[in-house]
Amino acid sequence: MARRGRLSVVTAAVALMAAVSIAATGRSFSGLSRAVMFDTPEADAILAALPVFPRDNPWNQDISSFPVHRDSSRIIESIGGARQLDYNLDMNFIIVPPDQPRVPVKITLYPQESDPGPFPIPSNAPIENWPMHRNEDTAALPKPGQTLEQLQRDGGGDRHLIVVDPENGKLHELWQARKRDTGWEASTAATFDLRTGALRPERWTSADAAGLPIFPATVRYDECVRGIVAHAMRVTVRRTRRAYVLPATHWASTNRDPYLPRMGERIRLRGDFDISGFPPHVQAILRGLKKYGMFVADNGADWRMSIAPDRRLSGLESLHKVKGSDFEVVDTGARSVE
Repeated sequence: MARRGRLSVVTAAVALMAAVSIAATGRSFSGLSRAVMFDTPEADAILAALPVFPRDNPWNQDISSFPVHRDSSRIIESIGGARQLDYNLDMNFIIVPPDQPRVPVKITLYPQESDPGPFPIPSNAPIENWPMHRNEDTAALPKPGQTLEQLQRDGGGDRHLIVVDPENGKLHELWQARKRDTGWEASTAATFDLRTGALRPERWTSADAAGLPIFPATVRYDECVRGIVAHAMRVTVRRTRRAYVLPATHWASTNRDPYLPRMGERIRLRGDFDISGFPPHVQAILRGLKKYGMFVADNGADWRMSIAPDRRLSGLESLHKVKGSDFEVVDTGARSVE
């Protein structure tokens, strides 16, 4: 596999000029001429200027003053008030130019709830967890010496594949993506409009069990450097109930216990939680958790956040100092479906 090398002075200058152009126009990414991997300075420049959903969208909504849900304490305890906050270095992505060739994807499990494609998937599209080695599902991690091309074909787990198309304002997310000799296949495929933030049809899943997009809720290096993750984040819990609250559109449980969280449940870090002793990148995450909170997005290990597998992030292990009891469930006033 041809891995990226150190950016040349010329490439860095081009990336900087592109960032200035993007910032000035608000959404012009016409300078993007090739696929850009998520963990590069070029990606940072694009992401710093990329509007992800409208400002009044739920992901960008300041919920720091929202009322506490009446069942907050019971819901938190059902997840585990004494359990520590944890994380997977899982959700990578690739940024593609507007003319990226589109390829068909065979949908194997939920074709009736998937968007048809074709999708702008480049040859170097990363599969979930690449290139790091921290996930609750150890069988899904890249094996020692395994190339990206090999990982695209072999291995288990959720195998998310995320493609960001800034010029066309689209986000494409696949679940259980795999490359075969005949082309790409996936269990589900969902396309989201970055400009409108339109939701999936209700009762439809996505690459996430809640029907939510993953990329807008993933913690990224570029925003940690800026001092705050300025959007709602993503968390998994082991047990959810047969319900969802908008913007989620799908449940993945048969349990009707009213004190289990719904898909799309909004959870925030308490305002009085002291973040002063945490490393800078983690402070950025915790500030975001106070202001924007996180969505219950899937079934998985309790209190597991999704963080991009970027080698430049540091101090993340200190997230373990945060406990479930440091959070509270907020009442967003959004419609709930049981």
